[in-house]
Amino acid sequence: MLICVLYATIGEIILSLVWGLYEYRLYNLPLFVPPGHALLFTLGLLLSPKLSPNLVIFIPIIMAAYLIFSYLTMIDTMSIALFMVFLMCLIFGTAKKLYVTMFVLALILEVYGTTLGNWAWSETVPIVGLTTTNPPISAGVFYCLLDLLVIFTIDKMKKSYLTEVTQI
Repeated sequence: MLICVLYATIGEIILSLVWGLYEYRLYNLPLFVPPGHALLFTLGLLLSPKLSPNLVIFIPIIMAAYLIFSYLTMIDTMSIALFMVFLMCLIFGTAKKLYVTMFVLALILEVYGTTLGNWAWSETVPIVGLTTTNPPISAGVFYCLLDLLVIFTIDKMKKSYLTEVTQI
C-alpha cells in the first residue's frame, strides 16, 4: 500500500497540479487523496476475484458503445484515448478482473466526488486540446495504470529479493 500511495501522490501532483487535467475545490492536493487511492486499490483487490468473467468482456463493450456516442458528439474525446489504454491493459495485463473492477469503482468514485464538488475536470485537456466531461467516463484508466505500476514494482522487488537471497 505504501507503493500505491507513493505512485498516487506522484500521479496526483502531475495530473492535477502540473498538467491541470482536474483541480480540487481548494486548488491543492488534499492529504487524504493519495491514501484514498490505496483504499480503493484494496477494495478492488478484494472485489475483483468475485467478478464474473463475463463482465470482463461486457464492461468494455458497454464502454465502446458510449465512446461511439462520445465520438459522434465530441463531448468526451479524451475518454476515447483513455479507453485505448484500458484495452491495452486488458490485452497485455495480467490482472484483467482487477482492471475492470477498478475501472468501474473509479467511475463510481469520480461521479460521486465531482457531484459533491470536491474536484472538477477541465472541459478541455490542457496542451492536447481533447474534450472531457466531468468526470470523463474513462477516468478509471488512471487507476488501472496505478495498479499496473504497483504490480510491476512489487514483482521487480520480489525478483530482486530472490536474486539476493540465492546469492547468499
